[in-house]
Amino acid sequence: MRPKPVHLRPEYAAQFQDAAIVAAYPTRPPYPAAVFARLRALLVGPAVALDVGCGTGDIARRLAPLVDRLDAVDASTGMIAAGQRLPGGDAPNLRWLLGAMEDAPLDPPYGLIVAGESLHWMDWQIVLPRLRAALAPGARLVLVARQEAPSPWSDELLALIVRYSTNRGFQPYDLIEELTSRGLFQLAGAAQTEAEPFRQSVADYIESIHSRNGFSRDRMSPEAAAAFDAAAHDLIAPYAPDDMVALRILAVLRWGQPLAGA
Repeated sequence: MRPKPVHLRPEYAAQFQDAAIVAAYPTRPPYPAAVFARLRALLVGPAVALDVGCGTGDIARRLAPLVDRLDAVDASTGMIAAGQRLPGGDAPNLRWLLGAMEDAPLDPPYGLIVAGESLHWMDWQIVLPRLRAALAPGARLVLVARQEAPSPWSDELLALIVRYSTNRGFQPYDLIEELTSRGLFQLAGAAQTEAEPFRQSVADYIESIHSRNGFSRDRMSPEAAAAFDAAAHDLIAPYAPDDMVALRILAVLRWGQPLAGA
């Protein structure tokens, strides 16, 4: 089986262990509310869900009230500790599990498995067959990605991101195509939510970029981080006269069956 794209190698995934990324993570916009209604509708069999690569629990903490039990797995001690302190992080039916999805202890069967912007970092040849075995009959794996609708500064900001990112190997890719071409996933359906308005300060908006791969302040030089922040601020500030950016956030959900591989 051919190797994963170079920019998804383990050394890049390891950035999410960085204290700087953990600290910046709460500045990410929330998933639209419609995501959780859709996830609940996709759940079958036991009302037990698994969130793989949960981070600070942006999905897990809001999905937990809709199920009987939710297991949230992440390899970062810092992410789990931060998630437990956030609203909903102490729900009695939310079990935080520290470990990599390749070998973390699971308690199947699950009526739903969800991966929010995380599966691309994992060893697909190990994780997808493992998720297949953990699903209840008829249950599905759902991949969720939040997106920012285009803003007047989007193209110029993307150019800045490409210029300053420490992940120099990045190439555009489609996760579903990568998985299906390896015989690891069969797509069954997809949906996109309506865009929801979200406002945050310019400073928090820029900080949210530092929660992404390639922008950990622990790996950028102080000079590069400061230069990026200043350039991004100068770009966005004219569109934020009250120092607040008005965003529109949507999510794309794609679901289906994990497979054992070709």
